[in-house]
Amino acid sequence: MSGMSSPRAGSRRLWSSALGVLAAAALAVGVNMLVDRLAPRARVDLTQQHLYTLSEGTRSVLQGLQDPVTLRLFYSRRLGSAVPAYGSYAERVRAMLEEYVAISGGRVRLEVFDPEPFSETEDRALALGLQGVPVDQSGEQIYFGLAGVNLLDDERTIPFFQPERERFLEFDLTRLVYELSNPRRPVVGVMSSLPLNGDPRMMMMMRGSPQAQPYAVMQTLRQFFTVQDVPLDTQRIPGEVQVLMVVHPQNLSDAAQYAIDQFVMRGGKLIVFVDPHSEGQAMRPGPGGQPPANASSSLDRLLNAWGVETPHDQVVLDLRGAWRVRANPTDRVQAVDYVAWFNMQGDSINPAEVATAQLNQVTVASAGPVRQRDGANIEFVPLLTSSDRSMLANVGRVRENPDPARILAEFRPDGNRRVIAARIRGELASAFPDGAPPAPEGAERPADFPAHRARSEGAANLVVFADADVLEDRFWVRVQDFFGQQVATPFSDNGALVANIVDTFSGGDALISLRSRGESLRPFTVVDDIRRGADARFRQTERELTERLQQTERRLRELRQGQGGERGQGSAVITPEQRAEIDAARAQILQTRQQLRAVQLDLRRDIEGMETWLKVLNIAAVPLLLAVFAIGLGVARSRRRAAARS
Repeated sequence: MSGMSSPRAGSRRLWSSALGVLAAAALAVGVNMLVDRLAPRARVDLTQQHLYTLSEGTRSVLQGLQDPVTLRLFYSRRLGSAVPAYGSYAERVRAMLEEYVAISGGRVRLEVFDPEPFSETEDRALALGLQGVPVDQSGEQIYFGLAGVNLLDDERTIPFFQPERERFLEFDLTRLVYELSNPRRPVVGVMSSLPLNGDPRMMMMMRGSPQAQPYAVMQTLRQFFTVQDVPLDTQRIPGEVQVLMVVHPQNLSDAAQYAIDQFVMRGGKLIVFVDPHSEGQAMRPGPGGQPPANASSSLDRLLNAWGVETPHDQVVLDLRGAWRVRANPTDRVQAVDYVAWFNMQGDSINPAEVATAQLNQVTVASAGPVRQRDGANIEFVPLLTSSDRSMLANVGRVRENPDPARILAEFRPDGNRRVIAARIRGELASAFPDGAPPAPEGAERPADFPAHRARSEGAANLVVFADADVLEDRFWVRVQDFFGQQVATPFSDNGALVANIVDTFSGGDALISLRSRGESLRPFTVVDDIRRGADARFRQTERELTERLQQTERRLRELRQGQGGERGQGSAVITPEQRAEIDAARAQILQTRQQLRAVQLDLRRDIEGMETWLKVLNIAAVPLLLAVFAIGLGVARSRRRAAARS
């Protein structure tokens, strides 16, 4: 009987297993349907920088909407089939827009269109200012853009979503919604000796030259604020200006400085950009066609009176984050770290300040230090600081024909950090205790000239940068042509930093967390540090070798000239003593060259060893962990079975 029951038992086990599989499948489908209905937007973001989590700024903007905003997404499905990368990106854009609709409580309305060729929908997309792009040689246009409108028929558009700006997707979308919901913008005044709005003279001389175009940072500011130019010879800052930017002030009159002083005393917010050496100004020809002799700026009278000093005879050099630039043509190494131009990341950017909390990288060039004066009763908060692998150098090293290799060879970090930008807050006294200075010669006082204020109304707020090149396009943005349109793609957060500070000072903190969402590509900082350290050692040794060679050549010339003078001949006879000296110099040169090769070998060995370990971790770590987990699970099951049998 026992033999007869075995097939039946096997059949029952087979049916039980099949029913179990069906039940598990039904349970999985039911759970998915339940989750999709009850929690359609539930997700977990495990990235270190929370790249895929909507910021509090976005939620604040969406939940604070008073009037509805309609968003119209135009997406040609043919684009996704022709270029799959665009298809996946379109899914992310649409999913994010649907989340905007949900968070706004219905105040954001989403409409999706597929503009087929020669259709009314395509005509509508063109009328809204969206950009059509040919996908093949047939000339058919495809679209992937967004148009938004509010109740007042104000329109904002994103002409074409580009994967290169994916890390700025939330920023671009929330900016569009914010502009539609806030038609009145804060007024930002700009005083500058740099052509921030473009250089008409350069436009006439060199059409299409980047130097003739407006700065990208000005375009960024105009997206959020009303920007008003303030003349450098002004006697009064207009009353509607809430935030004043003073950029690279050179030779400002006492009347203009008094206007800035009284603006701060009346409660205005001030952002100052001074510079010991403006790379941007130094590269632009002056009225006579030659670069200016002096490219430095300062505002010492005001800043010193307010407890801040910005020495304009010193520059900060930093090895960490230094830019790789071309070396001299005679240099054996083609690229070298230029420690006067460097990127600041990590602990160099203050994470506790709202204006800098979400930034990843800020780039400066020939920047100076910002310091709090002894005895100053102010709140001095660093925003940007150099690393501890930095030093101070005389500004003359970077002014005329700087030699990056020589600067690196003479670089000696002292372990100290330097503040390059700082936020200052406190009750300040006027830098003009005796009142207003006389009006400039030939000028009259404005009719609405305000009364003198000796002290600030409550706590004054200002930010001081010891670098104006933080605004220069080439140090933070790449401008590329995209089918006839100029598209700016930032590689540093300089523009975001300036916009954040203006946002904070104008009272709008909602967009601050949107300026930078992080990079999915993480740099190998350890490998980079190893390379930089070895490169610095190589440059120092190379410099010593060059100096020894020059000394030997000078000594040989002196010896030969001396022998020729004694004999009255054009050539010299080398004595045994001189020959011994030459042989010793050659031996020393050979030894130094061996040291150079050893440094280079160590450099390659360190980097290759680190890369090998990274490959091992990336390739073998996950399978190894899975194997260990599987073995552990098998051992645990075996023990449970053994325990059950016993």
